[in-house]
Amino acid sequence: MALRKVIALCITIASLHHHHVALCTEIYKDSKQPVESRVQDLLSRMTLDEKIGQMTQIERYVANFDVMKNLSIGSVLSSGGSTPNSSTTDAWQDMVDDLQAGALATRLGIPMLYGIDAIHGHNNVYGATIFPHNIGLGCTRDPDLVRRVGAATALELRATGIPYTFAPCIAVCRDPRWGRCYESFSEDTSVVRMMTDVIYGLQGNGTPGIPFVSDRSKVAACAKHYVGDGGTQRGINSNDTILSYEDLFRIHVAPYVDAIAKGVSTIMVSYSSWNGVKMHMNHRLISDLLKRELGFKGFVISDMEGIDFITNIPDANYTYSVLESINAGLDMIMVPFDYEKFITTLSTLVNTGYISMQRIDDAVTRILRVKFSMGLFEHPLADRSFSHHLGSKENRLVAKEAVRKSLVLLKNGKTEARPFLPLSKNATRVLVAGTHADDVGLQCGGWTISWKGSAGSITKGTTVLDAIKAAVSTTTQVIHEASPTAEFAAKTKADFAIVVVGEQPYAEGTGDNTNLTIPDEGISTIKNVCSAVKCLVILISGRPLVVEPYLPLMEAFVAAWLPGTEGNGVTDVIFGDYDFVGSLSRTWFKSADQLPMNFGDPIYDPLFRFAFGLGMGKLPR
Repeated sequence: MALRKVIALCITIASLHHHHVALCTEIYKDSKQPVESRVQDLLSRMTLDEKIGQMTQIERYVANFDVMKNLSIGSVLSSGGSTPNSSTTDAWQDMVDDLQAGALATRLGIPMLYGIDAIHGHNNVYGATIFPHNIGLGCTRDPDLVRRVGAATALELRATGIPYTFAPCIAVCRDPRWGRCYESFSEDTSVVRMMTDVIYGLQGNGTPGIPFVSDRSKVAACAKHYVGDGGTQRGINSNDTILSYEDLFRIHVAPYVDAIAKGVSTIMVSYSSWNGVKMHMNHRLISDLLKRELGFKGFVISDMEGIDFITNIPDANYTYSVLESINAGLDMIMVPFDYEKFITTLSTLVNTGYISMQRIDDAVTRILRVKFSMGLFEHPLADRSFSHHLGSKENRLVAKEAVRKSLVLLKNGKTEARPFLPLSKNATRVLVAGTHADDVGLQCGGWTISWKGSAGSITKGTTVLDAIKAAVSTTTQVIHEASPTAEFAAKTKADFAIVVVGEQPYAEGTGDNTNLTIPDEGISTIKNVCSAVKCLVILISGRPLVVEPYLPLMEAFVAAWLPGTEGNGVTDVIFGDYDFVGSLSRTWFKSADQLPMNFGDPIYDPLFRFAFGLGMGKLPR
């Protein structure tokens, strides 16, 4: 209270002098002052328009110097696939710095916070290291590894001048029919809680429970999507999660307790509902539980156009959506395009008394707290000395390790006495088949270069085929045919075949799938090749798929999930340089009719149980 009186006196005295010359120190500009003192000083100097600007996040496509300066915009984002014209580090840094210049030109010089979805590496940027998606990382059960993945991702973000990522996703996916299941570490809450150590990798170590970014090699993290996004009915994206409060907390809220304890800076709200109430308007779970009971000190951000979907028909009553979301406890709104409409609406609601200044001040306090704690005021511009970290050899080695540790061996030989793996590097002839054998885009899956991802050479990387050719002897003939007939396979007289098939890329609701079958071309390839040549089948997918009918044809079967750019992590293991250590982070069902089915359910009859995984020639772990 005393501090606030001093600040108020300082401003009053300054306002009495010509050109508003301050007679007191601007506390918020002094990096030696405590964060909370700086926050309160700056907050006391801000107009309502400036506060609302800080609560507004806009897409880079509509952002420019003048918009940033004139509206005091607090944050800018790149949505999936939104990039500058050139994807070089210089182009990214220049874009971010140009927008930052507009923010710094405002009356108070409050820097903007640039955010992006770096959910398995810096996945929007060509040439970045793409790590396995979370479903694979969950199979490693290795918190130290995910911490190093987070640290490498932070370095690559900083290489492009970006200090904020909308990650990690700490959803507990309870139904693989959900199109975002690959973003979840596991169906098991305890595994997800363990993997929140990725926050330490992204942000560094700080005071428990307090938002922080330890140094300029780190970035602000965002735990998402709060809460229950992985528990929706029938696995439908953004659907309703119907659970008691006790079960919601036990299954879905628990990872957020860990994320808050580890100092996560921001939390993103889910599109989904809990027992019929949209999360973007859920005061009980945002203000009461998250902020008051769990003590979260960072800021709460909406998902993209998340408040628009509060009404069943999106944007049917925008004023109502703004009113309900802000009063529920959201602090920053990912607008992201029609920012003038949002700013005008929120300003009107405050001026007419429907939203209190106390609520606005809480939101802006939290936003400023994060900005001060991450050193954004001291270092608002890109540090170009980090440029060399994008796609670096060191980061790719971490990704390669993550690939090999995420692989799960589900079958090895038609009898235990005669294991099929490891494969020989000195074979005379090897047939490599399948749509996914020589396609880095398919290896990476969704959220890679574009929102949904795509097939093809979309970024730099090593395909499984490339890795096979590099792993085998120079005298081994590698025959590659994406979709061979059974006759072709037989004529190759290969010592063995490696069949790599799987899903096409997808993201969010576009990936919702009620059948969960391998695409027809993949099934045909398995049948054609494995009926003619002894074969290893490697499945590239964002979740378990129906494989039981085809298992008898296979000598060996490996779940590789969505491994990312480093396909040589696969060959490191199948050729025996390393053993398999991964175990299932999800229950592998026999048919989709069994879903949802999770470990611990009273009726539990899987094809492969949760945590199942073989070593080569060894019993199940």
